[in-house]
Amino acid sequence: MSLSSMTGFARSHGSSGLYSFEWELKSVNAKGFDFRLRIPQGWDDIEADLRKRAAEALSRGTVYANLTLKRTDSGSTIRINEDVLTSVLKVASDLAGRVDAVAPSIDGLMAIKGVIEVSEPEVDEAEEKTARSAVVESFAQALGSLLEMRKREGIALGAVLTQRLDEIEALARKAEAAPGRKPEAIKARLAEQVAALLESSDRFDADRLHQEAIMLATKADIREELDRIAWHVAQAREMLSKGGAVGRRLDFLSQEFNREVNTCCSKSSDLELTNTGLAMKNVVEQFREQVQNLE
Repeated sequence: MSLSSMTGFARSHGSSGLYSFEWELKSVNAKGFDFRLRIPQGWDDIEADLRKRAAEALSRGTVYANLTLKRTDSGSTIRINEDVLTSVLKVASDLAGRVDAVAPSIDGLMAIKGVIEVSEPEVDEAEEKTARSAVVESFAQALGSLLEMRKREGIALGAVLTQRLDEIEALARKAEAAPGRKPEAIKARLAEQVAALLESSDRFDADRLHQEAIMLATKADIREELDRIAWHVAQAREMLSKGGAVGRRLDFLSQEFNREVNTCCSKSSDLELTNTGLAMKNVVEQFREQVQNLE
């Protein structure tokens, strides 16, 4: 399976019978899956099918789906209700001789309820059903295009994440080879510190100081952290190669990366090793930011 981003955009349009329509789909990053649908009133019967298709195709991201629908030919007819109009004119004629008022205008007559009648064409159920099927099929096309765009971005993200893993691996090797973390260097630094303490006072127990020095040397060793970083790199490479919806797992792994690198920095008493750890921390943060875009 290929990697997939959570961001994408797609459109599709079509027509069926008296209807023309257009779908617009947009997806953005999210912790889970959220499908936000907007369809015209009266088309609620297709909502369940649309939601099912979206949930089957996507696992993460907030997806906005908007349907614009137009009826190309309403076929509405307008007629004058002659009976009502005759009654109105008769009343107006009777009143004309009794009150001082201007004759009714055409606008006024048309505004009277019942004079003008607007009739809609009868709904062809078969035609309506065909139109709904066409709208759902158009949604499926837009959804397919959205998936393709997300996959293309996923491939690009995979290349970036692989590069970041290469950088982490290179910095880990640099940390491992740093002269300051070799046992001899650690012992030399501790020996200097012990010697300085012994010169400043005769109350120190040399044997006790030697034991403390060994313990400090053990605590300063970052061998375990470097081994775990190497294991995390291998795990991340395996996830990227398998693809699929691995965003959450890689996000968790990036937190583990950060924890190990922080420990390396806190244990370091060598400037070069500290700088290497800080550089690694920066790359891990870049890795985590890119992982946030993966499904």
